[in-house]
Amino acid sequence: METTALNYRVIIEPDEETGTGKAGFTAFCPTLGIADDGATVEQALRNIKRLITFHLDCLVQEKQEIPSPDHEEGFVTTVRIETPLYHTAV
Repeated sequence: METTALNYRVIIEPDEETGTGKAGFTAFCPTLGIADDGATVEQALRNIKRLITFHLDCLVQEKQEIPSPDHEEGFVTTVRIETPLYHTAV
């Protein structure tokens, strides 16, 4: 069976584990619109990789188009902006 390597961007953020309320991490793949979680960054990455594989397999079985992979050159970051005009709920 021939395989193809696809790269999809995954964003990992601290969060609470689903169902337990314990501290953990959420891994989100914006291109595919799917997310999974884990107790550690590594576990969240393992879980999202399995979910991405499952999601793509389902698309193939349903004869749906596979979303284009993300470019490897991109990156995700945050910037800190200080302003007295904007307040967030804490």
